[in-house]
Amino acid sequence: MLTFMKNRIWTLEQVRAFLEGTGQVDFEVAGRAERQAWIEQTLVGLAYWRLRRRERGMVRAYLGRVTGLSRAQVARLIAQHRKTGRIVDRRRAPAKPFKTHYTGQDAALLADVDSWHGTLSGPATKKLCERQFTLFRDARFERLSAISVSHLYNLRRTQSYRRKRGVVTKTKSVQVPIGERRAPRPEGRPGFLRVDSVHSGDWDGVKGLYIVNMVDEVTQTQHMAAVPRLNEACVQPELERLLAEFPFRILGFHADNGSEYVNYTVAELLSRLLVDFTKSRPRRSNDNALVESKNGSVVRKHLGHAHIPVSAAAAVNVWVREHLCPYLNFHRPCLFPHTETDAKGRQRKLYRYPDVTTPYEKLKSLPGAAQYLKPGNTFEMLDAVANRVTDHQAAQRMQRARDRLFQTFTRMQKLA
Repeated sequence: MLTFMKNRIWTLEQVRAFLEGTGQVDFEVAGRAERQAWIEQTLVGLAYWRLRRRERGMVRAYLGRVTGLSRAQVARLIAQHRKTGRIVDRRRAPAKPFKTHYTGQDAALLADVDSWHGTLSGPATKKLCERQFTLFRDARFERLSAISVSHLYNLRRTQSYRRKRGVVTKTKSVQVPIGERRAPRPEGRPGFLRVDSVHSGDWDGVKGLYIVNMVDEVTQTQHMAAVPRLNEACVQPELERLLAEFPFRILGFHADNGSEYVNYTVAELLSRLLVDFTKSRPRRSNDNALVESKNGSVVRKHLGHAHIPVSAAAAVNVWVREHLCPYLNFHRPCLFPHTETDAKGRQRKLYRYPDVTTPYEKLKSLPGAAQYLKPGNTFEMLDAVANRVTDHQAAQRMQRARDRLFQTFTRMQKLA
């Protein structure tokens, strides 16, 4: 509500006296419509359009003083009166809010998906929702299957999502500056492995176990093993087992310059299997970036940075072999780079949404994929493993088994 004057001012002398503070005027409370009517009557009563420029300035100041409007607002109302002969409220009715397409149930369902899979990237999460609706016929994911990647991140910031999930801090990957003496050249063929080690930390000066991480460069198929010590005697048997677990033939083996891999025992093993052995070059830290990123996004995410006793190596290997690796290779979508070369020969890698898929589906999509499989392996056998459970069921089973595994860690530390 605003104020307007009960007794009118009809002369310029009264306006000047009011502005100087010598005039006596009574006010009463009025609404917006009464204020506009009062401004219109004042302009007509004072013959505003016949006044000189200085006199008009006095009238404008008078109108602004009484109504409380700014100089620009008074000027707009006067311009409206000059153009139409009236002063009316030209504001439109409030616009109706946009219709909400994604509901709070969708946000809560997205929170469940992130909880099951450990908050993957936007494209990978969209692919999971899309697979759950199209491949596994889950009607709850009908809307989420069509969500854009950018709006998926908006949905993660809603109150419905935060009430269900809480604040999530992403685990940062550990960057290890390593080099490479010769870069492997897979040329689109699976079987070129990148290998690295992750330490589980110390506890009261006692070393924890190590995780040997192997990732195929083309398909991102991944297998891991836990070893109590990072020496030849412990690593060599696990390397043989890991090489046998990959469904395709192994053509290349790339590691950093650590003595646990660069030694005669490993070289003899790879030579017996006719595997090309490459190692790090100095000042080329990006060459082994794939396995380094997997150390952070997979190993650290699921096993953390805390100390794991060496006595738990056997239990960790069972969990990795039966739960984690099947989930990673058959149910967890990954981003695959698409390389574009410009006219000058410069290459740029793009991560497009159509290329987001699981490692197993990437393997099947390769030209002539069957020729890379080991003898005795067929895609029919692998399809049965991939379709045994849904993506979400595999993630839930993996997390429940991990919780039981962590409880054994606590008992082992108490006994120690």
